[in-house]
Amino acid sequence: MKRGDLPFVMALLLAAAACGPAEVVVTMQVDLESLDGDGRVTRPLADVEVRLLPYDRDLVFDSLESAFSAPEPPVPGELMAARESVAAAQERWQATERRWNNLRDTLQKITATMEHYSRGEARYVALFHEFQQFDSLLGRVEGETERAFEEFNALQRATLRQSDSIRIIRDNWAEEAFADAGTVFAAKLRDSGLQAVVDTTDASGIARTNLKVKPGRYWIYARYDLPHTELYWNIPVEVTRGEPVQVRLNRETAEERIKL
Repeated sequence: MKRGDLPFVMALLLAAAACGPAEVVVTMQVDLESLDGDGRVTRPLADVEVRLLPYDRDLVFDSLESAFSAPEPPVPGELMAARESVAAAQERWQATERRWNNLRDTLQKITATMEHYSRGEARYVALFHEFQQFDSLLGRVEGETERAFEEFNALQRATLRQSDSIRIIRDNWAEEAFADAGTVFAAKLRDSGLQAVVDTTDASGIARTNLKVKPGRYWIYARYDLPHTELYWNIPVEVTRGEPVQVRLNRETAEERIKL
């Protein structure tokens, strides 16, 4: 290559970059209960589907709902209260279960330590008395755990029956009210002149491989299931060429919705 050709080649490279696709990088992290029950920790969410759409899907659903002849059947207040009772009972059960596990681990450690002493030694006798105390406590906590689970299980079964009934009613309503949603989505996609793409977060909670599109106005759509609710994202973003557009999905940017 001649030295004089360098500016021309650089111009071609810059032009190619300017005409190339724009890139979006989505990072999904949510604070969840620690597995050992010790507070909350921030975890990346892997294997979650992320969609980049050139239209606002919520606006479509809102318009269809407004045009429908009947309003969406509400979730009764007593069901909401019952679900809160279930969540509280589940937390009590899990707390006692964690305590039982900790006591069991303590007993195992005491037993392992006792193996280093003979029965006549003072240290062995002290450990033996300590073992008896923890073993007695373990029995009481085991009973508490069983009763807490029975309470949670009974509340959950009753609430599930109520939830199933309401869900069927709401699903039937949605099937009619949103019957034309697919047609509207297709029309909006066509009119935008853009494309809809989908990707899945990796082990680090990052999606980027397939999120390359023409510049324009998009909405990032994703959802993540929690035990009793779901986190829902429908976030507008202006996608431009150049540096990748960074978007973070977390509790602060999500809408938490009831899950029947």
